[in-house]
Amino acid sequence: MSKAGGTRMRVQVAIIGAGPSGLLLGQLLHLAGIETIILEQRSAQYVLGRIRAGVLEQGSVELLERAGVASRLHREGLVHDGIELCFLGERHRIDLAGLTDGKRVTVYGQTEVTRDLMDARAAAGAMTVYEADEVSVHDFDGDAPSVRYVRDGLEHMVRCDFIAGCDGYHGVTRQSVPAGAIRNFERVYPFGWLGVLSETPPVSDELIYVNHERGFALCSMRSRTRSRYYVQCALDERIEAWPDDRFWDEIRSRLDPAAAEALVTGPSIEKSIAPLRSFVAEPMRFGRLLLAGDAAHIVPPTGAKGLNLAASDVHYLSSALIDHYASAGSMAEIDRYSARCLSRIWKAERFSWWMTSLLHRFPDGGDFARKMQEAELDYLTGSRAAATALAENYVGLPF
Repeated sequence: MSKAGGTRMRVQVAIIGAGPSGLLLGQLLHLAGIETIILEQRSAQYVLGRIRAGVLEQGSVELLERAGVASRLHREGLVHDGIELCFLGERHRIDLAGLTDGKRVTVYGQTEVTRDLMDARAAAGAMTVYEADEVSVHDFDGDAPSVRYVRDGLEHMVRCDFIAGCDGYHGVTRQSVPAGAIRNFERVYPFGWLGVLSETPPVSDELIYVNHERGFALCSMRSRTRSRYYVQCALDERIEAWPDDRFWDEIRSRLDPAAAEALVTGPSIEKSIAPLRSFVAEPMRFGRLLLAGDAAHIVPPTGAKGLNLAASDVHYLSSALIDHYASAGSMAEIDRYSARCLSRIWKAERFSWWMTSLLHRFPDGGDFARKMQEAELDYLTGSRAAATALAENYVGLPF
């Protein structure tokens, strides 16, 4: 049972969620002299324990540089100039840098991005409240929004100018919007990804995306000594049915002969099954509540867009808030926030949907659908124009 008697405070921006989007927004606003508080339902250790994406677009890297948190990324991140597509037992390289005037991606785990942002916030002395229970948002349709939460049995209140909803797909902020004010678009895919993390060297210097009759596979990495592998699986699969030996046998069966021979196996240090979905909520602004990241959209991981879309939201949101405070309260950029984000989001949703459709086995696809995939992959790897379209989207469309 919570009770009154907690703190009452005021900040300019209250940020709900201490994942990478909330922390990055807090860092950019701090550098602009804007006072924030971040409220997070989970513990810091739990947040850091989440295994997530690891491919950063060039624009995301530049945003982290602007936030002053990219020094370890540049020391430890792996810069990639290309990716490989594998189908019909052969690999074909897409030269990302050569097709996009030198743009690249960087492999650097989301956990590491989060850790760097946590360290920067702690060094700045900015306030983050972890294990904040019963978070609720109020009066965001007026000029005086507030957030309430319970900590150590006491109810606390934060008054603010704006609330940033960075609390993920299941978070309270989007759920607090009246049903008639928001429209949800969703597609749930009929399969999942079984992922394994292992302390083994990657099978290739670049990511390998595999289209195979047994299903999709992906060979990725977190570092030169830590690998991340995925295989497409049924939604009703159970982790217990996939001991390490079975997983390694399965992914090896989907690779080309050279990669299968080079694959180094070892004990898994994390294993999980993730369903795939596409989801967008429109709009992303409700008065003085603004959504960002997974609170507003989800993409299937095939196109490596989830974390990068969160970063682009934060780019637009931080710019809008900084402009508001620098221009005597102008709402012009705040008014543009949702439309600017959604224009980029839907393009990334399209790319992720296309990549997912191109590389996976669909239960109702049949032989015709498989032949269409093979024809498109053959065209894609033989046409500079088609490969350029893939490369431009993969390295990230401009903000």
